[in-house]
Amino acid sequence: GARQQTELCNESLMLEKLPACGKSFEEMMKKVDSKKWCNLTEFIMYYDNFTQCTEREANNASCFWPNPLAEGFITAIHKQFFSNCTSEKVHWEDPPDEILITLILIPVMLTCAMITLVVWCSKRSDIL
Repeated sequence: GARQQTELCNESLMLEKLPACGKSFEEMMKKVDSKKWCNLTEFIMYYDNFTQCTEREANNASCFWPNPLAEGFITAIHKQFFSNCTSEKVHWEDPPDEILITLILIPVMLTCAMITLVVWCSKRSDIL
């Protein structure tokens, strides 16, 4: 039978080619206002091209993707462009007591009213 030969990952070739992907991404990101770098919708196509480029170069060097070296390169690009993009956590707090009491009492009162209506209607079965 035919014997399948597996190629070893040429890491040095991959590391030589990946900077071209970064350079291309950098050129595309120059078209985007730096204040909008945290808004993915502004550059999603550029980022997709960058990702495909890194995957293609890794595959051309017979390396799987993602791999630790490619991830390190991608992380460096992230630090260069997105280091100021932090996820702000929303701080939830309770509403004022007046609103909270109202939000609690309305369903309680409606439940009591419905129970009263059901009991009253069940005692008045002669009308139904």
